[in-house]
Amino acid sequence: MTTGDVVVLHDPQTLGLAPAVKAAGARVVWHCHIGAEVAPERGPGAVWRAFAAELAAVDAVVTTMPGFAPPRTRALFVVPPAVDPAATKNRELTGDEVAAVLAGIGLTTGRAGAGVTVRQDRPLPAGARVVLQVSRWDPLKDMPGVVRCVVGLPKDVHVVLAGTEPAEIPDDPEGLAVLAEVTSVLNGLPDEDRARVHLVNISLRDPERNALVVNALQRRADVVLQKSLEEGFGLTVTEAMVKGRPVVASDVGGLRLQVTHGHNGLLVDPADLAGVRTALIRLLDDPALCRELGRRARTGALERYTMRRFAADYLKVLHRAP
Repeated sequence: MTTGDVVVLHDPQTLGLAPAVKAAGARVVWHCHIGAEVAPERGPGAVWRAFAAELAAVDAVVTTMPGFAPPRTRALFVVPPAVDPAATKNRELTGDEVAAVLAGIGLTTGRAGAGVTVRQDRPLPAGARVVLQVSRWDPLKDMPGVVRCVVGLPKDVHVVLAGTEPAEIPDDPEGLAVLAEVTSVLNGLPDEDRARVHLVNISLRDPERNALVVNALQRRADVVLQKSLEEGFGLTVTEAMVKGRPVVASDVGGLRLQVTHGHNGLLVDPADLAGVRTALIRLLDDPALCRELGRRARTGALERYTMRRFAADYLKVLHRAP
């Protein structure tokens, strides 16, 4: 490291390095990828106070939304995340490829697949309409609430919840508890509703396979749901939009950055379960609306959330940071 270098630190885990990096003569940029729209004293404020000395050494801050930044930031750059449309998670798949991936993990066949655990009473039927949420097993993603959505949906609609195997994420200790809560809610459903819910746990040990499974699930979905209670950005929604899928998303945080209600998706109050169901049914029962929202979603996502735009934004950060 030499004087004049720019060092980018990511998220709170690395913030403790800021004073040492600054003392070595480098400019320090802190990129905070997380955030929540809550009262300052309820969490973010405590973090800013705890890291006051480290934040004082930061020359510039990068966040997804202005409200996610610490107060009195010297220089703030708003840089939303991005996806790579050509990556394994987003590249085009044929219908046969999607079917083969989903059969291989056992979702449509009931046979166990390597690296993926599917919990279901019966395999997903070929003609079923599918509502999908892809998330970490995190309390703020409200996966138990997604399970509850199945009650009252048309009888041919199945709900798929997919997430990373929580035992493989050591810095996310709540994952196993959330998955247990989801399982408890699922077990309490009437038999006919429980049979329409499918839980998919995907191992991190093979990142390429993980990405391919998510891609196939999103392309199989008729509607992609993101029922988050808070959301820093929500890349799973971006990924679905790149694929031209219609989305129903909570009207919170970075989700409302991406989704304009009625234009490229629908926004809902995540606490209003009946309202979420109504939005899902509206899309499921209107294929023409799904196609139009999906088309606009893809066009907008490719314009606003690709790596080319992200790289251009970062060049501005590097050139303009104090």
